[in-house]
Amino acid sequence: MVDKTDRPEPRILVVEDYGPTRDALAELLVEAGFSVETAVSGSEAYAKAVRERPDLILMDLSLPGVDGTEATQMIRADARTKNIPVLALSGHKRKEKAALEAGCDAFVSKPFDTAEVEQRIRALLRGKKRG
Repeated sequence: MVDKTDRPEPRILVVEDYGPTRDALAELLVEAGFSVETAVSGSEAYAKAVRERPDLILMDLSLPGVDGTEATQMIRADARTKNIPVLALSGHKRKEKAALEAGCDAFVSKPFDTAEVEQRIRALLRGKKRG
């Protein structure tokens, strides 16, 4: 049996400008065994994705300045980050098509079910292809 401490925790970048939601997501993910970084804007998300190379990005779409769709396009256009799975979160279901067209791998509507978010993250991590 492999000791859990021998495996690195998957690193998740939570991109959310609304503090209570960002904090709740970070807490949920830490409790689920992930290492968490946070960002509050699309430009910060892109910079952290390049610098930190997280295993997955949880991306709010409605962000100040560079929004989540634009940030995802930037991440996909960069050879260093193009293979990082991106799970989009939005309170606007109508944004799902644009998110997927921008390169997000999956979409979850707010308000979200925490179990669904964790399940989607684990599925994306299992299926990711790092190049």
